[in-house]
Formats: sequence, structure tokens, C-alpha cells
Amino acid sequence: MIEYIKGELTELTPALATIEAAGVGYGLNISLNTFSSIQGKKEVKLYVYEAIREDAHVLFGFVNKKEREMFLLLITVSGVGANTARMMLSGMSVAELCNAISTGNAKLIQGIKGIGKMTAQRIIVDLRDKIVTLGISDEIPAGGQIAAPVNNQVKDEAIAALTMLGFAPAPTQKVVLQILQSQPNAPVEEVVKLALKQIK
Repeated sequence: MIEYIKGELTELTPALATIEAAGVGYGLNISLNTFSSIQGKKEVKLYVYEAIREDAHVLFGFVNKKEREMFLLLITVSGVGANTARMMLSGMSVAELCNAISTGNAKLIQGIKGIGKMTAQRIIVDLRDKIVTLGISDEIPAGGQIAAPVNNQVKDEAIAALTMLGFAPAPTQKVVLQILQSQPNAPVEEVVKLALKQIK
């Protein structure tokens, strides 16, 4: 079993990182969260999950153990495969996903491409207790910094407004949180205006 790979980051796309270690180039499937964390770095260390299939050995790389633990939990849920789990970790950070699971926010989880109502509910039911037991629920953001507290009323109103405008809840929450962490005193209108420029 490969625990982690540490070496030179030779190629990087939002979905794949190639790390050269001891003369071997390892291609690792990554989430957008891991991509953001390692972008611009020359030397990286990624924790590994190896999916052994009949037709291929596929490596998944994670910026920290918490992200890998969350991935491993997600793929235990019926209907959630490795690629769906990676999509979920691209749409939300581990902390955001834990928050959605622990509060039973199925709508937020459904905002991720490929996740239907039944799968979202199954994820919540299956993983709510497990994330607490494993200590994943006290996850800090991927960059390693503790997020500054945000004004929840402004956050909720901004997300509600953007959702009414037709944006998916998961990416919307992510953008709104980032704006409020950098501008804690921004009013709802300002947050919505800034978010409209950032949401893809």
C-alpha cells in the first residue's frame, strides 16, 4: 500500500497531478481543493488512495489526511464511486462537506453534479456519526489556516439570494464564505455583487 508520494510536481491540471519520485512519474487524480493547495509549488507531498480495478490501477492524491479520510468514507456509501467522491471534494471543502452532513443539509450536497436526492440523503444517514467518530468534523481549511468566523446572517442571506438567481448551492456557499473571510464586514448586497463575478 502506498501511504504518500513526495517529490517534484512536474505536471498539474485541475484534475491530475504528476509527481516525480525516485525517477518515476506518478499520475494522481486530485480534487480542486488539492489543486488549489499545491498550485505553484515545486515539491509536494500527497497522501494516496490506490483503486485497483480489473483494467487499471488508479491513484488518487490528497493534500492532507483529512481529505483522504473523507474520500474513503464517501466511497463506502452505496451509489458513490471514486470519481463522484472526487467531484464532491472539488465542489466543497472537507469542512463544508462535514457541515452539510452534520446539519443534514441534503440540498447543499445535491448541488454537486451527479448527486441526486436519494444519494444525498444516504450520505447524510451513513456518514453523520462516522465523521464525528473519526474527528473529521473538526477539519480546518485545506490551506492549514483556521477560517475567520463569518457573519452567518449575511452568509445565509447572500446564499439564499444567489440560489434564487439560479446558482447551485455548493459552489455558491464556497464563494460566499471566501468573500466573508476576506471582508468580514461586507453587507449582503456587496457579497452578492462580488459573488456574481466569481461564481462560474
